[in-house]
Amino acid sequence: MFRLRSWPVRIVLLSTVLVFLSCSRDGGQGAENGGDSSKESLVLYCGRSQSLVDDIVKMYEEKSGVDVRIKYGNTAELALAIQEEGAKSPADVFWAQDAGALGALSRKGLLQTLPPVVITRVPGLFRNTSHHWVATSGRMRVFAYSPDRVSLDDMPFSVFELAEEKWNGRVGWAPTNASFQSFVTAMRVMSGEERTENWLRGMKAGGAKSYPKNTAIIEGIYAGEIDLGLPNHYYLLRFKAEDPNFPVEQSSFDAGDVGNLVNIAGVGVLGSSGNATGAQKFIEFLLSDEMQKYLVENTHEYPVIPILHDHDGLLMYEALEELAPPIELADLEDLDGTLALLRKVGLL
Repeated sequence: MFRLRSWPVRIVLLSTVLVFLSCSRDGGQGAENGGDSSKESLVLYCGRSQSLVDDIVKMYEEKSGVDVRIKYGNTAELALAIQEEGAKSPADVFWAQDAGALGALSRKGLLQTLPPVVITRVPGLFRNTSHHWVATSGRMRVFAYSPDRVSLDDMPFSVFELAEEKWNGRVGWAPTNASFQSFVTAMRVMSGEERTENWLRGMKAGGAKSYPKNTAIIEGIYAGEIDLGLPNHYYLLRFKAEDPNFPVEQSSFDAGDVGNLVNIAGVGVLGSSGNATGAQKFIEFLLSDEMQKYLVENTHEYPVIPILHDHDGLLMYEALEELAPPIELADLEDLDGTLALLRKVGLL
């Protein structure tokens, strides 16, 4: 499924108005309400999808006897809410969809330092240097392509090549998608504003086709609308799970290229938490072999601990680390700057 440049294929291993979809395990109550007052409780602010997290939390409640009350919402909005709440935040744990939001809270001193029992379970690619958060799963930016219309000799070695004339009208991207915007933020950090703007303008001038989300990029390649696209790795794996012969493949750029950005969903304990021990136990549960396998099987994302599983299409950790660009994920916090650049170029 991936082009084997250096890849083994099997893994061992703001808004001013905040609108939250708040619910708990019992009947959709908010994080501030509900639950059995006789049980230990934990408040989770969660930027991941409710359809995934509800089942995970239910398993944790049954195993631990803890009542977990959840506030769901957009990751950036929840991070802003935590900053505004400060020491009065009811949240114990923040489970974010990306590293930028966690980095912003870490820099503002709003996250606790995690204990060694948590930190040492996760390799360096999947934790920040201040030990304020750890990843719960990982995702890699890739390029997906039609093997019938893109030959091995024509494959790009850098994402910057896609602005060249040979790719005019052949590439799909999703400028409004959060994962793409994180990638652009990484490009700004690594390559600077000017080069990033020039690349965006070159892609636009070359007729890059915009899609609303990553799934549509894969479908666009299949339909012959484009020959190559820029999604996260797991979207194609979902199609392959349904049809192993689905006629789209994916690969990486050269090692260290920003087009290979490895981002994460991650978790931290709020400095204001009155139940830090319980919060840490919840994180340990998310990092357990059982839950890491569950996340791989249900999301096709990368596990963040060296577990054995039977999943073709994911890389070994060492290969993933080699291909990833050398960037501190916590530095991806300037989403506003990225949105401003995308508006300036005319992509939003």
